[in-house]
Amino acid sequence: MIWYESLAILLGIIMVLMALGMPVAIAFLAACIAGAWLFMGGARGTTQMLGNGLGALTNYALVPIPLFLLMGEIFFHTGLGSRMFATIDRLLGRLPGRLSYVTVLGGTGFATMSGSSMGSTALMGSLMVPEMNRRGYKRYMSLGPILGTGGLAIIIPPSALAVLLATLARVDIAELLIAGIIPGLILAGLYLLTIFIQTRMDPSAAPPYEVPPIPLREKLFLVLRDVVPMVGLMIGIVMMMLYGWATPSEAAAFGALGVLLLAALFRAITIEALIASVTGALRVTLMAYLIVFGSATFSQLLAFSGASRGLITWATSFDLAPVAMLLAMFAVLLILGMFMEQISMMLLTVPIFFPLATHLGFDPIWFALIMLLALEISFTTPPFGLLLFVMKGVAPPETTMRDIYMAAIPFILCSMVLVALLILFPGLALWLPGR
Repeated sequence: MIWYESLAILLGIIMVLMALGMPVAIAFLAACIAGAWLFMGGARGTTQMLGNGLGALTNYALVPIPLFLLMGEIFFHTGLGSRMFATIDRLLGRLPGRLSYVTVLGGTGFATMSGSSMGSTALMGSLMVPEMNRRGYKRYMSLGPILGTGGLAIIIPPSALAVLLATLARVDIAELLIAGIIPGLILAGLYLLTIFIQTRMDPSAAPPYEVPPIPLREKLFLVLRDVVPMVGLMIGIVMMMLYGWATPSEAAAFGALGVLLLAALFRAITIEALIASVTGALRVTLMAYLIVFGSATFSQLLAFSGASRGLITWATSFDLAPVAMLLAMFAVLLILGMFMEQISMMLLTVPIFFPLATHLGFDPIWFALIMLLALEISFTTPPFGLLLFVMKGVAPPETTMRDIYMAAIPFILCSMVLVALLILFPGLALWLPGR
């Protein structure tokens, strides 16, 4: 069978099953079973394929996923995130656009702790949008920063999605997590600059209001009590991986234990919070493990049927510059992001894009970070970006989808600027991992 016929059969089965409403992971599993029966010799090939897929689930590198998810769930359900937001809000005083800055600063901190874009957007949307509306903020000043910082959870460590991508692409998890630190901070800085420009161009978009002054001694106390422990825990996790003191799995375990101890220290642990945290982490973990199983078998089928090699040969036959090929892959991810959620995109593209990137000579860690940024942008890409609908769900009823789309555009442009910087200066991503 010609390679593009094999590829069309595999992708066609997946698309049809997803169109019928079947969950993504189950659709991939069904396509893999059908493909193994067709390409690998019937029942014997199917048995071998299932054995290989189960072997992928025994990978020790998958351990950080449930631990990072549990860490974020505890941080969310025990109210530690709300404490940090409230403190940052009090510290900024009468700064124009103060609540928008609070959203970026607090959202960046929450993103690092939770690793969940949807959780970050849901928390900040429910906490910040009603307050900003009450203070007279225009819609783009209240919605935009939340949508932007929600995506930061993808690239700033610890990121469960980055761990999943590194596992699927077979790149070093610690290096990919560390590579996201500098770009993530740059992106947060671009968001702050965007808010500054917006408030200068339209001061009425974020009217200032009087707040009681806080003595310096009280400010220091608030920072030490509500900000330093949370940020210090995140820095500790990163430092463990950066200096090789712990593997990503061990660092994730320390992080989950650390946030649990912080919650106990603040007397925020309840049975209800623990049940909700474990349930939320378990639900996402099971889906992630099904996805790893489907991706491992799908990659093997692409290789066995000759589709991977044929696609790479075809893509490189156009004699395009590597950067042009990179932009083409980036564009494909953005287009897919308008209609699919991010895990589905990873399942479809990782087995195809990473071999092609290796053939083009791209550093795999750098390319993985570019791919994470594409996923981050696609989270807020109209008309069907996932965070757009999360925001619609938590925003006040009078908020329209057009309001949300327009608020997202400046922050999408910030992410595009970061992609351009990474293409021009790859060291921004590769310096900390030492590559």
